[in-house]
Amino acid sequence: QALDFVARIGKTPVVVNDSRGFFTSRVFSTYFEEGMAMLAEGVASALLENAGRQTGMPLGPLAVADEVALDLLQKVIKQTRADLGSAYTPPPSAPVIELFVERLGRLGKKSGKGFYDYTDAGRRLWPGLADHFPRAARQPDVAAVKQRLLHIQAVEAVRCLAEGVVGNTTDGNVASLLGWGFPPWAGGVFAYIDTVGVDRFVADCEALAARVGPRFAVPDLLKQLAGTGRKLRDAR
Repeated sequence: QALDFVARIGKTPVVVNDSRGFFTSRVFSTYFEEGMAMLAEGVASALLENAGRQTGMPLGPLAVADEVALDLLQKVIKQTRADLGSAYTPPPSAPVIELFVERLGRLGKKSGKGFYDYTDAGRRLWPGLADHFPRAARQPDVAAVKQRLLHIQAVEAVRCLAEGVVGNTTDGNVASLLGWGFPPWAGGVFAYIDTVGVDRFVADCEALAARVGPRFAVPDLLKQLAGTGRKLRDAR
């Protein structure tokens, strides 16, 4: 009945398990979290935003965070910490969000100021970003930024598949395309891995995990496919 109702109101339903963040919110959040992580590393904000849009995502990661609202993101972090206790691992965005909400009072688009300044004339990246997040002397190339922004979503999606949050790759692809605007050229968040190639994707993520953190660690489901010549779509 629920599926019929959703279809009748012109939406495309996808069945997921009841879990923290479900599927779309859990995976999509990694996009702007990774953007904030790179900002804190010294990656130029304009590079981040332009690279995000060049992937095919509707907005850059910082613009998305502003749209969602930074104080809401902080509430999610606090509730997750309270619920998980010792099992909680803070996202790389947590210090950035805390700075913007508690010290700077920049809550996002709704308050007229976040990573961007919002006026009647439009929006522009806040010039003060460079004061709080000095640009690194050596900037990554656009391809490296795009890779991190897309790979982090895909590896989190595989975790959801392995945990049974989403039942199959087809549902996940549909949810990513229609639910949060994953780049259409990729065919969906799981199809993206097959487009890159499982072996290359695993190697990329292992290198990123060693360099920037365990959030890029590859789930066993994907490791088992590496070297077999099989695609992720064949796994589930």
